[in-house]
Amino acid sequence: MGAFGIRRPLRMLSHRLGLDESQTAVLAEFLDDLRTEQAQAEVDKRRASKLLAEAMAGESFDSEAATKATKLRALASERVIEHTAKGLKALHAVLDAEQRQRFVTLMRTGPFTF
Repeated sequence: MGAFGIRRPLRMLSHRLGLDESQTAVLAEFLDDLRTEQAQAEVDKRRASKLLAEAMAGESFDSEAATKATKLRALASERVIEHTAKGLKALHAVLDAEQRQRFVTLMRTGPFTF
């Protein structure tokens, strides 16, 4: 199966940017990595919400649980930020100047945001 059969955002970006197969592979890896990291961040945020609820549930406020929860949320956000920057850097390296400009336009005007 070719790289264009992976999923809709990848096909759309590959088409709009005029990517070849090797460029599409880099884009696919970036999108997969980002999707995985965002899903893990959502799990961590739910876990943090439960910890915050537990911190409030007792007779006295559990500062340790609250601190753990807020750190968990911050770390999840930091990982998404790091993976986004890493992926964009890899994508920048394989796109030519015209493709980068089209990608920037898509990021600024609409269908593709971070």
